[in-house]
Amino acid sequence: MSLIFAAPAPSAAQAAPRPIKLVAFGDSLTAGYRLPADAAFPAVLERMLKAQGRDVQIANAGVSGDTTTGGLDRLDWSVPDGTDGVILELGANDMLRGTDPAVARRNLTAMLDALKARHIPVLLAGMQAAPNLGPDYRTKFDAIFPDLARQDGVMLYPFFLDGIIGDAGLHLDDGLHPNVKGVETIAARMLPTVERFLDTLPAQATR
Repeated sequence: MSLIFAAPAPSAAQAAPRPIKLVAFGDSLTAGYRLPADAAFPAVLERMLKAQGRDVQIANAGVSGDTTTGGLDRLDWSVPDGTDGVILELGANDMLRGTDPAVARRNLTAMLDALKARHIPVLLAGMQAAPNLGPDYRTKFDAIFPDLARQDGVMLYPFFLDGIIGDAGLHLDDGLHPNVKGVETIAARMLPTVERFLDTLPAQATR
């Protein structure tokens, strides 16, 4: 008599790990203003992370022209349940409009608080004020991001546009938004920080 043994069904613990799900939440700098979808920051960063062996998916929740006020209004539905982490990039349009830095600080604080309440870690991408806004404005605005990172205990990438400011070859013809090479430069410079951020995510994010 022959015996046939059925293979045990795989347990939940043996299931293949799922990708880490990030949301890049920001304005036109995240959305990829005037660029193909696959050249936008979230897509470029995702490819770079995968090249490093990171199994990630990065949703593009960038909206061109968005301010911190607009971001706060749409945060809940833009960051779905099951998100493992958020790259928060907002504030540039507040600055370009000369909005009181206290408004941006208040809105960003509310966003960080809301994500914290949902147990979603944040990598905060900083912005810096343009020189023409004057030293007082620059001092108040530039302090927002490091202050909030310290107060909320979130990781900070000090300046999202680091590495491209002043280089016309890395911008579109409007002089404000990065072109394809500019986005690649931003993503490459930010990559080590994002990898450190991934390493801080709770263990369940990798299962």
